[in-house]
Amino acid sequence: CTLCCFAKTTNTVYFDVTIADPKTKKPTPVGRITFALFGKEAPKTVENFRALCTGEKGYGYKGSPFHRVIDGFILQGGDITEGNGRGGKSIYGPRFAD
Repeated sequence: CTLCCFAKTTNTVYFDVTIADPKTKKPTPVGRITFALFGKEAPKTVENFRALCTGEKGYGYKGSPFHRVIDGFILQGGDITEGNGRGGKSIYGPRFAD
């Protein structure tokens, strides 16, 4: 990624990922995804993502599912309201410019 080579990381956040057993619903830890954030490049987007990762506003990504998984390619998540990719929430309201 070109941006990663030149931009300064301003924050680092992570997701601790679990997979629930389909029968018992018991979660099993499977790893951590760490994100380097570039706040000087997109300050509002970074602050929104950071705050949703920490849950400091009383809501956030904790417990929300990945609603789309393509093995070896992509995980999509972040829909903390609907859980299916059609919802979401930001610390700034429905829309914000960055």
